[in-house]
Amino acid sequence: MTEPFAIESNKELTEKLVQARRELHRHPELAEEEYETTGKLRQWLTGAGISILDLPLKTGLIAEIGSGEPKVALRADIDALPIAEETGLPFSSAIPGKMHACGHDFHTAVILGAAYLLKSRERELQGTVRILFQPAEETGAGAPAVLASGGLSGVSAIFGLHSNPDLPSGSFGTRTGALTAGVDCFVIAIRGTGAHAAQPERGEDSILAAAHIVTALQSIASRLTPAGESVVVSVTQINGGTTWNVLPELVELKGTVRTHNEQIRSRIPGQIRQIINGIAAASGTSAELKWIPGPPATVNSGRWADFAKQQAAEFGYSVHDLAPQMIGEDFAYYLREISGAFVNIGTGGTYSQHHPKFDTDESALLPAAQYFAGLAEAALKELVHFPGITPLRPRA
Repeated sequence: MTEPFAIESNKELTEKLVQARRELHRHPELAEEEYETTGKLRQWLTGAGISILDLPLKTGLIAEIGSGEPKVALRADIDALPIAEETGLPFSSAIPGKMHACGHDFHTAVILGAAYLLKSRERELQGTVRILFQPAEETGAGAPAVLASGGLSGVSAIFGLHSNPDLPSGSFGTRTGALTAGVDCFVIAIRGTGAHAAQPERGEDSILAAAHIVTALQSIASRLTPAGESVVVSVTQINGGTTWNVLPELVELKGTVRTHNEQIRSRIPGQIRQIINGIAAASGTSAELKWIPGPPATVNSGRWADFAKQQAAEFGYSVHDLAPQMIGEDFAYYLREISGAFVNIGTGGTYSQHHPKFDTDESALLPAAQYFAGLAEAALKELVHFPGITPLRPRA
C-alpha cells in the first residue's frame, strides 16, 4: 500500500507556504495569462501525489483529494493586476507593470497548504475535496469558464476566501446573504456638433451635456433607489476633446455600478438611458449607452456561512459578521449554482487592495490553510449526516 503523504511539522509547512507565496508574488501573471503559475501549481500538487483533473481549461486547474460522495470544493484565484509594485519587498514583482496587489498569491498559498493537509489525511476523508485554482477573477471570466469545464459537477458545497487588510491577522469574517456586490460597467457616448470654443452657439456642446450627465447619474442612488438599499454609480473616465479652443464632437464617459439587490440592478440600465436621453434631447446632442454586465452579488447560503463561522471560532479565529461590501467577486457565479460561502481572512496592513504598496501578513498563511482543510473535512461530514443539498449537475 502506498504510504500517505506526510507533513513533518507546522514549521515545515509554513516554510513551504511562505516560499510558494513569495514565488508567486515575484512572478505575477494577468488574467488568462497564468501559464507559469499553473505550471508551478501542477508541479507542487503532483509532487505531493495529488491528482489533477483533465479539463478543458487554458489556465488554472482543479485537483482532487479523496474519493466518492459527497464532494466539496475549495477555491483560490491565481491572477494578478496591471499595477507597478512599490512595496520594496525583497521578493517584489520581477515583471514590470504587473503585481499581486489583491492577495491572490496569499489565497493560492493558503489553498495549496489546505491541499497538502487534506492529502496527509486523505484516508480519513468521508468523500472528495476538489481543489480549484481559478484563473481570471479580476476580469470576471474565470468562474464561468470553470463551470463550463464541468470541473465542479457533483459538488454540493463550495468555499472561497479573500484576504482582508481591514481585519487584523487572527480575524475571520463573513455573513449570510450578499457579501460582495454585483458589478457592471457602462460606456456612454455623447455626440454633439463641434465648434470654435468662442462660438458655442454654432454647435451642440457635448462637453456640457456630459457634465450634466455625470451629475444627474447620482440621482439613481439618491432619488431613484430606496434609502435602505446600497447602490453606487461612479463615473471613472471622461474622454473628449483634443485642444483648448475647440468644442469636440464626441465625449465618452466610462464607469461602474455596484449594488447587492438584483432587482435594482436590472432597472439601472433603463434609468441611465432615461437620464442620458433626456439631457441629450435638451442639449441638442445624442447619447448612447453600452452596458457591460459583470459578476452578480456574492450571496452566501445561511447554512454554510453559519457553518464556516462556527468552524472558524473552533479554530481560534476572532469571528466577525461583516457588513455587505461594494467590491466585486466572480465567486458569485459559483454560488448561483452551488450552495456555499465566501469568507474573509484578516491579514492586516496599511494599504488597501489594488494599491501598489499592498501586502499581506505571512503569519496568517498556516492558520488559514489549517482552517480550510478542517472546513472541508467538516463539510464532508456534515453532508454525510445531513445531506439536504442537491449537487451541481453536469452541463449538457
